[in-house]
Amino acid sequence: MQVTETLNEGLKRGYAITVTAAELEAKVNEKLAEAQPEIEMKGFRKGKVPMPLLKKQFGARLLGEAMQETIDGAMNKHFEESGQRPAMQPEVKMTNDDWKEGDDVHVEMSYEALPEIPEVDLKSVSLEKLVVKAQDADIDEALGNLASTAKEFETKDGAAENGDQVVMDFVGKIDGTPFDGGAAEDYPLELGSNSFIPGFEDQLVGVKAGEEKAVTVSFPEEYQAPHLAGKEAVFDCTIKEVKAAKAAEINDELAKKFGADDLSALKAQIGERLEAEYTGAARAVLKRGLLDALDKIVTFELPPSLVDAEAGQIAHQLWHEENAHVHGHDHPEIEPTDEHKKLAERRVRLGLLLAEIGRKAEVQVSDAEFTQAVMNQARQYRGQERQFFEFVQQNPQMQQQIRAPLFEDKVVDYIFELATIADKEASKDDLQKAVEALDEE
Repeated sequence: MQVTETLNEGLKRGYAITVTAAELEAKVNEKLAEAQPEIEMKGFRKGKVPMPLLKKQFGARLLGEAMQETIDGAMNKHFEESGQRPAMQPEVKMTNDDWKEGDDVHVEMSYEALPEIPEVDLKSVSLEKLVVKAQDADIDEALGNLASTAKEFETKDGAAENGDQVVMDFVGKIDGTPFDGGAAEDYPLELGSNSFIPGFEDQLVGVKAGEEKAVTVSFPEEYQAPHLAGKEAVFDCTIKEVKAAKAAEINDELAKKFGADDLSALKAQIGERLEAEYTGAARAVLKRGLLDALDKIVTFELPPSLVDAEAGQIAHQLWHEENAHVHGHDHPEIEPTDEHKKLAERRVRLGLLLAEIGRKAEVQVSDAEFTQAVMNQARQYRGQERQFFEFVQQNPQMQQQIRAPLFEDKVVDYIFELATIADKEASKDDLQKAVEALDEE
């Protein structure tokens, strides 16, 4: 086998690979010899079929396998000996299209190599970590929000207002005909909760107990039930009661409703939860600070294919965010801007750097960590958890999508252990501003 370099410009590499006919024949004979003991054929005992007959029967099929294995072997040997790693899957094509059995095979292989990534003195990286303590006012605010979820409703006289609860019977009709799922009795609806079709609750403001009200609304174009989407419906509503909300009293009884022994214990739990949230947000800010620092001190040549792919993905994602009504990919081609390419360069550079740091530090995502991450994502598909697990199990690309952020976070934690990090006391508002700034990337 002969491998000859044909291109070496920047990170671009090209090689011509020649696999001789003799090598292919030897590979086919090797595969036939491996299979011979298990082959049965009419007129011969198992394992006793002559080699020439086997070659006539199976040689053509095995030739293709031998060709692929030999080329793959040449590529792997090249990467092992050169120490190069391709940025993306190498492009491999056969150049002698008129090939026939008995000819040598000529192949061209081209790829972009991953660059040499410089060493970084991680101990020289200085960062600042925001430390936020839960204040009494923050705990009281959270406690008030919690109490609002435990509110009760009491019957009142007079007209319904936003925030009141209306208890009613209703029947929905389209073109005068009731439709499935459009009727209920003694249904409690909190006005202003936006739990019904847009516009429905607004039309019930001002109703009184004993009244009948026809509410006319249109189902959204993207409504979950296709037979109702975009259609106008009239709901005949009979109002039975109007109830005013009564906030729950903040006391030991409220605490017990939420599983705490008393109000003091509930406040302590809220404080711990708030500080856990602050810690998570502060870590996100700290991570951005780390990435900004690394981006300033590290530079190296980037594989154009990776940058182009990332820029295309960024442009595509942002386009869909701006055109949320388009759910598929049947849209004009989206051309990345210079801003997209600049952001892509940063992401590729930092991604390659973190990957190299993690590789050298032998950072690994354990099976237990991966399984836990899959379980966390599966919870988003209630009732379909098993199907999600099977999908992940059968989809290597999905597995990589789950592993990648886990690996990145472990590398970041590794760097945090080496970097110099100074704590800085901050307020909740300071932290909130820092978190909002993260979206300005």
